[in-house]
Formats: sequence, structure tokens, C-alpha cells
Amino acid sequence: MLIRNLEQKVRLASFTVIVTIIGCTVTCCLCFAFASKLVTEERQNIYVLDGDIPFLAQRADLEANYVMEAQAHVALFHQYFFTLPPDDDYIDWTVGKALYMADGSALRQRHALQESGFYNDIVSSSAICTILCDSIKIDEAENKFIYYGTQKIKRRTKTQRRTLVTSGSLENTRRTKNNPHGILITGWRTLENKDLEY
Repeated sequence: MLIRNLEQKVRLASFTVIVTIIGCTVTCCLCFAFASKLVTEERQNIYVLDGDIPFLAQRADLEANYVMEAQAHVALFHQYFFTLPPDDDYIDWTVGKALYMADGSALRQRHALQESGFYNDIVSSSAICTILCDSIKIDEAENKFIYYGTQKIKRRTKTQRRTLVTSGSLENTRRTKNNPHGILITGWRTLENKDLEY
């Protein structure tokens, strides 16, 4: 009788130990899974410091920002290419920066403008040429854009306003110092450039 009671107590103790070990193992696995999930979610968050105060910023995929990046790239390219003061060195510098953002089609347009005397006319007449972006349409499916802008050429005696509509294709490339958006404009051409008013 005593031996039977002792055997039952040993079995009960063994059963209790086994259940406790299994319960602890399951609890540890669940805690590990929850901690891994929490760490993965936290890695998606980026904190930006403003002095000593951290602000939470959300990380976004490249595809989510592609349209904004493409619009910024196209606008910056046109800004460099068409905002020109009467200074040869500055014109060479800004147009040179624009050429990093496009393929040979932009270089061909630059040569055409040089041959027509556009840059010489700006310098000789002390004209200031600026561009104002009206809108940019991006076709994500075709990777193409159409740029609508207004060009203003201010000379001493008159101010000329012209419409400017250009189009081209967009290709993804590596981000560099000279091409911060990592996009290359290809097949760039002018669709319309006509006088609005004097």
C-alpha cells in the first residue's frame, strides 16, 4: 500500500515536472516569436532628431515615392537647363549639371541652342532666362513624362514669355551626387515652345 502510494506520488511529480517543462517551453517560444515580430516592426521605423527631440518618420518603399521622385527630377532638370543668367561660366555650370540627369538627347538640344546663338544672345543682351513649372504628368506604366512650363526671358527693353512643353522617357539608374533621384531622362524633346506675350 505504501509502495503504491509512493509510485503514484512519483508519477504525479513526474507528470507535474513534464507539464511544467512543456508549458515553459511553449511560453518561451511564444515570447521569442512576439519579440522577433516586435523588433521587425521597430526596424521599419526611423527616428529623426530635432535637437534632442526624436520624431517618428515612416519608411516608404521606392515604388511609393516614384511619381514624386520623377516629378522632382524632371523639374530640377528643366530648372538647370532653362534658368540662365547672362554669365557664360554659370550657363556652362548649370547646363552641365542638367546633362548629368539626361542622356545624349539633352546634349543634342544644347548643341542646337548653341548653334542657333541662344546662349550668346542671353549674354550679349544681358537677358535673364527663368522657367516656371506649370505641371508634370508622369505615366508610370510607360515610364514617360510631359513637362508643361512657362519660360520668361527678361531683357532690358522687353520681357518675353513662352510656353514650353517637353516630353521624354524615364529610366532608373544609380543615385549619385550629380543625379540624386537616380533617374535618367531619355529621348528628351521639345513639343512646343512658342511666344505668349511681350
